[in-house]
Amino acid sequence: MTTSVRLLLLVATISLAPPVPAFAQAIDLDSATIADINAAFDRGTLTAEKLVQLCLARIKAYDRQGPTLRALISVNPKAIEVARALDVERKTKGARSPLHGIPIVLKDNFDTFDIATTGGSVLLEGSMPPDDAFVVKKLRAAGAVIIGKANMSEFASGAAHSSIGGQALNPHDLMRTPSGSSGGTGVAIAATYAVVGLGTDTGGSVRGPSTSNGVVGLKPTHGLLSRDGIIPLALSFDTGGPMARSVYDVALALGLMTGVDPADAATKKSEGQFETDYTKHLNAQALKGARIGIARDFVGFDGDVDWVVESALAAMRESGATVVDVHFPKWLLDAKGEFYNAVRYPEFTAQIAEYLATLGPTFPKNIDQLIERATNVRAPRPDGASPNPARWSMFKREAGSGTLDDYRYTAVRDHALPLMRAVVEGVLASQKLDAIVYPTSSRRPALLAAPPEVPGGGTASASNIANLTGFPDLIVPAGFTSDDLPVGLSFLGRAFSEGKLLALGYSFEQATHARRRPAHTPALPGESIAGASATAVRRH
Repeated sequence: MTTSVRLLLLVATISLAPPVPAFAQAIDLDSATIADINAAFDRGTLTAEKLVQLCLARIKAYDRQGPTLRALISVNPKAIEVARALDVERKTKGARSPLHGIPIVLKDNFDTFDIATTGGSVLLEGSMPPDDAFVVKKLRAAGAVIIGKANMSEFASGAAHSSIGGQALNPHDLMRTPSGSSGGTGVAIAATYAVVGLGTDTGGSVRGPSTSNGVVGLKPTHGLLSRDGIIPLALSFDTGGPMARSVYDVALALGLMTGVDPADAATKKSEGQFETDYTKHLNAQALKGARIGIARDFVGFDGDVDWVVESALAAMRESGATVVDVHFPKWLLDAKGEFYNAVRYPEFTAQIAEYLATLGPTFPKNIDQLIERATNVRAPRPDGASPNPARWSMFKREAGSGTLDDYRYTAVRDHALPLMRAVVEGVLASQKLDAIVYPTSSRRPALLAAPPEVPGGGTASASNIANLTGFPDLIVPAGFTSDDLPVGLSFLGRAFSEGKLLALGYSFEQATHARRRPAHTPALPGESIAGASATAVRRH
């Protein structure tokens, strides 16, 4: 056989051979979306049990040793058992939903009937609520595996520190804050302890940790998700919200938690508005033709953050968006912190008592009893629990803030909050905007040793505008500072515009790919997932 014939046969053999399937490529656990994981489940190259084991290995390596992130208060001892049962169910009956067998972490203010719910406080240590929170029931019904409960700012207010869980650390820089109050959830998702996490947001508590830890987070429209079974901070503002490493995963989780709940009157607002599948909105071309307002009131505080914002705006323009400058009225910027505190403080005093009434007789029943018991916690314990004077001092300010029929409260609730909504709606309508963007935090994550920020936020933060109006706000990683700290970009929109915001955020994410694995939580051996399809999401 001549050389030329051999070459022709070789070419023919190569051309006739089947192409190497895309699923032969392994995907790193850190970058795998729920769609990728489900592709591996379907092909038999991954099980829920194995996935949970991978996450538990990371928790073991990084949460109480190594960098000692302290992102979790508790780990579910039955997580592997639950995952194993879900694997059997998948084989015999099929998957319940795309979340079947997916590990999730819950902020420790979401009630779980089988794992203690402490609100981050030694004052509620060992509290076993009578049942699951409404959204937790939905997630369990969808087949999610609760892998643990996350550390948090105690009673969802103050620094990312709790008397029961200690100080959570930022996996990008251990000297920097992970932000609160959902700091543990933000750290856990960034460090790949789970695929999806739940936080709560009253004045920025999903969004601050999302930007500080470099993950995606959504503060939904007030009333889109039930708050039943969540320890309250201020129900006029409170909402749960999903956090993940991709917009796709946030969109997927959101749709599995929506629905009108008779136990939460606010969800009545979502009737006819909520959706059960937000992934259908995801479109990599969504920025083309969009009108985006940049809120210039919240830049100019940190040169590195401003650089990232301008880079983000350039990416939007390159994707076909029109970007226009917008400004909020000075009175709104000056007053928003006062409006926030006027509602937040008295509502906590009244509403925490309602929650405490659902607990057993050994637990405090009102804020006065919280204060009394806190005065008896004086020294650190070997397990890391310790006094939290900063949060406990706030108890006294909350207790002295007046009642819910005090004019200082009712005037803001009945008049200032509708005024805030009218102004923001006016800004969006007057410029025909699809969304307003701004740096989620106008400054890079602060040093842990720095003085704490003022509750309610000042002009440098726009986050509480979404709470004062009840509007949705999506955070997407946008880039990094010169000292490798993540910067997030917020997409603020009209009530119940989650589909639009997720589309814009997904388009921005696909144009920039700015998220990175934290420096202090590298991959462990054997973490890659074979059989996952990297094209599963990008088809949108």
